[in-house]
Amino acid sequence: MALTGRAALLAALGSLPVGLWEPSWTGILAVNGPLALACACDYALAAPVRRLGLTRSGDTSARLGETADVTLTLTNPSRRPLRAQLRDAWPPSSWQPGTEGEASRHRLTVPPGERRRVTTRVRPTRRGDHQADRVTIRSYGPLGLFARQGTHKVPWTVRVLPPFTSRKHLPSKLARLRELDGRTSVLQRGEGTEFDSLREYVPGDDTRSIDWRATARQTTVAVRTWRPERDRHILLVLDTGRTSAGRVGDAPRLDASMDAALLLAALASRAGDRVDLLAYDRRVRALVQGRTAGDVLPSLVNAMATVEPELVETDARGLAATALRTAPRNSLIVLLSTLDAAPVEEGLLPVLPQLTQRHTVLVASVADPHIARMATSRGNAEAIYDAAAAAQAQSERHRTAEQLRRYGVSVVDATPNDLAPALADAYLALKTSGRL
Repeated sequence: MALTGRAALLAALGSLPVGLWEPSWTGILAVNGPLALACACDYALAAPVRRLGLTRSGDTSARLGETADVTLTLTNPSRRPLRAQLRDAWPPSSWQPGTEGEASRHRLTVPPGERRRVTTRVRPTRRGDHQADRVTIRSYGPLGLFARQGTHKVPWTVRVLPPFTSRKHLPSKLARLRELDGRTSVLQRGEGTEFDSLREYVPGDDTRSIDWRATARQTTVAVRTWRPERDRHILLVLDTGRTSAGRVGDAPRLDASMDAALLLAALASRAGDRVDLLAYDRRVRALVQGRTAGDVLPSLVNAMATVEPELVETDARGLAATALRTAPRNSLIVLLSTLDAAPVEEGLLPVLPQLTQRHTVLVASVADPHIARMATSRGNAEAIYDAAAAAQAQSERHRTAEQLRRYGVSVVDATPNDLAPALADAYLALKTSGRL
């Protein structure tokens, strides 16, 4: 039960003249007694809260930055009309800052035996599963002096998926893929390419591609066209250890790695390759295997939604062993990790020969654009010291990348906005050269 502001105001207004003209307990009781009786009647006439029926429906998933509408259906089985104020509680990360009060509170009137619907629009600010808490209902009487109050548990979960902002780069990468695939006039040949078809020779074609047997059977010179091999296996490995928790801009490094992995998965699946996902730090956090081309992207997005950085040092030996068990021989292993010197030299380099012996390895890392801006800063002593520190950090990353390249590893080091297209370009370069 709850006393409303209207009842408190009436009590104050009634007690004020008594206190001024004839202050006594008798006068106060004479004013507030009828008010208390009115409050009791108002409480008795308010619709009961515990007997209300509540169900949910609506969206069960949304991309980060988008909205999800969850509808709450309220049924009033009593014989009294329900005049209520309702609060639909969700975790704080389900709202944009400062919007919770307006979005979660609703006023409604439900006649006896009828139902009404209210819609709560959540706009989450974090990935993962957001679960509805309790629904608090305050039922007012006809005078608005007293109210019944109760809570109901109405479970509902909205899964917030990665935003996949790099999707805008997919059309240009697919156009490049079509060129490699022999669907346009630009044809390439590498050591690992497959024979596609025969066509008539045009000036400028590589004479080594002439098919002399086919030429002998017809009146024109025929050349072979080639396309990159299909049905290759790609394992995307997300390092979810402590280095992935570092924030670059407004988001953790892990979020930028996920975005790059999604673009690569979309591109590779269109190229006819099989894509799997492994998220690992000291144990497997997510594993997606054996999905078809049409199902791989939704499966990856759904698996990534609940993966969060763990504040532990990544077990590089465990990661390598799990990757070797997961990926068949001659796969492309894309490790989205860090280029910080200590984790690479102490963790990754000792186990790298195990991976490169059986697979093609590509390491992608998120660079901090703030360091690049610091490296170019000048003007005062503090800015020069900042530039020197930034140059040293960049030099260490370059040295670490060179160490990886000595093992035959391809390295992509780019800022969050550039990592996804750079990783896709590296994949296409491997296709072009026939290494994949």
